[in-house]
Formats: sequence, C-alpha cells, structure tokens
Amino acid sequence: MKRTLHATIFDRAELERLRGRVGRLFVALQEASEMVAGEAGAWLPPVDLCESESCVTVSVELPGVRAEQVEVVLTNEHLKVRGRKRKGAPRGVISHLCSERSFGQFARTVPLRWPIRKDGATAELKDGLLTVRLPKLEDRRGVEHRIEVKESEKP
Repeated sequence: MKRTLHATIFDRAELERLRGRVGRLFVALQEASEMVAGEAGAWLPPVDLCESESCVTVSVELPGVRAEQVEVVLTNEHLKVRGRKRKGAPRGVISHLCSERSFGQFARTVPLRWPIRKDGATAELKDGLLTVRLPKLEDRRGVEHRIEVKESEKP
C-alpha cells in the first residue's frame, strides 16, 4: 500500500497525541504510587488531601493512636506520617476469634506539589483523626519590586 504525505502527517499527529496521553498516564501512576508509599511492613492509614487557596490540609485516620506515638516530618517534597499503634487486647481474653484492626508500625508519605511555609505548619490529633495544616508560600512571581539606582562615586 502506497502512503501519501497527508497520511504520514496525520499519523505523526496521532502518534504525538498518543505519546502525550501515555506520558500523562505515567505521571498519574507515579503520583498514585507516591500517595500509597509507606515503609516495608507498615500498614497504610487512610489519607485525605485537600487544598484551599492558602493552605493544604492532610487528614490521616489513626484510631487508637496517641499523639506521642506519631511522628510527622515535613520535607520540601513530602509529608511523612509514621508511628506505631500498640495492640491492646481486652482483659480476660484468651484468644481472638476475629481480628480486623491494624496494629504495629504505620507509615504514609504524601507528595507535595506546593511550596509550603514550614514555620506555619501544624498537626493536631483529635478523636483518631490527625489533621496537618500546611500553609502555602505566597506566590511572589509577577510582583514588582523597585530597586533604587544610586550614582557611582568616581575615584
């Protein structure tokens, strides 16, 4: 079958669109894998990530965990939440008939796409819900700042 110039150009455009879609799919897959990233052997607590104009809020479900059992670490690229939930069997129980709750080490790493003002970050644990508030850095791009020009003194 003979190919024409028109068909070749069309095929290139289609291939470029397909390449772009595949590239976006890989980026989405990478972001999704970072959202579920944890440490080996650790359980992954559920996370909600919300954004407002001025703040990013990360909510992590940690039922039965106390504040001293949680470590929250903020880097330029990630928020890391990790710790240990201790197993507490009721008194007098000889053996478990059913155990569906998670115990032991937990870890969750949340990728951050925003520049964060680290000095304003807060974390609060209340009723089994850890809420981390991360204020965004104000975007200063496009803001003009005048610089005074001084006359140089001649030697």
